[in-house]
Amino acid sequence: MATREIDIASPRPPEELRADVRAAAQNRPAVYRMIGPGDAVLYVGKSIRMRTRLLSYFRARRGEKAEEIIRNTHRIEWEYVPSEFAAILLEVRSIKQWRPTYNVAHRRDRSYCFVRMTREEAPRLQAVPAVRGDGANYFGPFYGPERVRSAVREIADLLELRDCASRTPLRFADQLDLFNALDRVPLCLRGDVQRCLAPCAGRCTRSEYRTRADLALRFLAGEDDSPLNLLRGRMDRAAERMQFEYAATLRDRLEALKLIRDELLALRSTIEELTFVYPVPGHDGVDRVYIIRRGIVVADLPAPVTAAEQLALLEKADRLCRGQARHPFGIGSAEAGEILTVARWFRLRPEERNRTWRWDDPDLVAPIAV
Repeated sequence: MATREIDIASPRPPEELRADVRAAAQNRPAVYRMIGPGDAVLYVGKSIRMRTRLLSYFRARRGEKAEEIIRNTHRIEWEYVPSEFAAILLEVRSIKQWRPTYNVAHRRDRSYCFVRMTREEAPRLQAVPAVRGDGANYFGPFYGPERVRSAVREIADLLELRDCASRTPLRFADQLDLFNALDRVPLCLRGDVQRCLAPCAGRCTRSEYRTRADLALRFLAGEDDSPLNLLRGRMDRAAERMQFEYAATLRDRLEALKLIRDELLALRSTIEELTFVYPVPGHDGVDRVYIIRRGIVVADLPAPVTAAEQLALLEKADRLCRGQARHPFGIGSAEAGEILTVARWFRLRPEERNRTWRWDDPDLVAPIAV
């Protein structure tokens, strides 16, 4: 992949930037970066006809996003890639690396969210708008943030997980306290009404709390239905007591929770299916083969020409695609953007799935067709 840079030490008029693009840029797949003051990356974009795309910025009207970007750009860099698929991969990885101002500001989608289990001594379950690199376990994405927040509250109440601030001091029952042996009072109402194990007040041990948190993770991973069974039991008891309105409310809460669980199982299945060898024809014959494991591109290799090269590629794919997932629960924080990008690529281009190969296919004897 060739890299081209128009180097400008200080701001230059848009007319000069445009002249440089006209003189140097080619109409081929590429990822470009708009660089601003202090070498800050303002924007990262991609195009299969990069010269045409860059020149379109200079036709933008006053007040449009493209015009604002160009007005603040000191120089333009771009990197040629073999194909559109290569471009979307480099774009998402570049955005994650640089966090460009205009990408972050204009690409927030508030119509979906993730469920996060925090990485703390007493983990919390939360609905959050995005995946961050904080070591937590993430599940999603889900459409409809409000209903996801309701489901998260339901799970937290059923399993009595805390929802207080991260700075809340914790005092587990197995924590030695020589200065205050008296029972502590929970710091919130949920602890008083037994909707929280109250690790702030010594009402549970570390092991007891961790057991509940692990149960929440297993439920979100589709491996344990205990929260559903707890809610179903409460609904049945309410019906037996002829508390029919309350039973109907519990039924609605149960259905909402089941819907979230079913969406998670469908998402997990989708990610598992995104494991294969994907040959992609490239610009000027630069053909590539991508080894994709659970939606993550784990290898980018030249297309094999001979049977021996193909055998070596499939052996490498076998090593990379077998074994346990790095994140047994949910989506890792470093992986979410790429998984969503790859999943979207194949969802919008179903014909591309027909060109993929299972690395362990016993009928795969001829060289991979690109």
